Amino acid sequence: MSTHMSSGMEHHPDILALREHAERVTSTTAGQGAEALAICAGLFLAISPWVVGFTGFAGLTVSNLVLGLAYAVLMAGYGSAFGRTHARAWACVAIGAWTVVAPWAVNGGAHVRRTILTNTVTGGLMTCLALAAVGMVFAGMGMAGRHSR
Repeated sequence: MSTHMSSGMEHHPDILALREHAERVTSTTAGQGAEALAICAGLFLAISPWVVGFTGFAGLTVSNLVLGLAYAVLMAGYGSAFGRTHARAWACVAIGAWTVVAPWAVNGGAHVRRTILTNTVTGGLMTCLALAAVGMVFAGMGMAGRHSR
């Protein structure tokens, strides 16, 4: 009997199959489309205070700029190396959810319709795109591990 215990996913018997599946899924048209839309959504969030016209709310302006750029950068690397960076997509889910509540949380009650509408729609889209990116790969992972049973 071996006393050595394997730890972590790097020793999982199906790790190569899982990585191959992830790379195959993220190289599809749907995977690349989700990544491209996510990058555009992040960049729009970053410039939204100037496009929509709510730069008077300094806290929300900074929040949208920083989180929009972070989201775009995180999702830009997602498709090329999912097997090693899938946590990025989960971070993007959190960024999208925060974007929805930011007009109330950051502005402390001082908000206008365009800040709420912009952040709610953009944040909702960002959350959905990040969840879709995660779901595309994880939906087929059960199939990749079936042969080990």
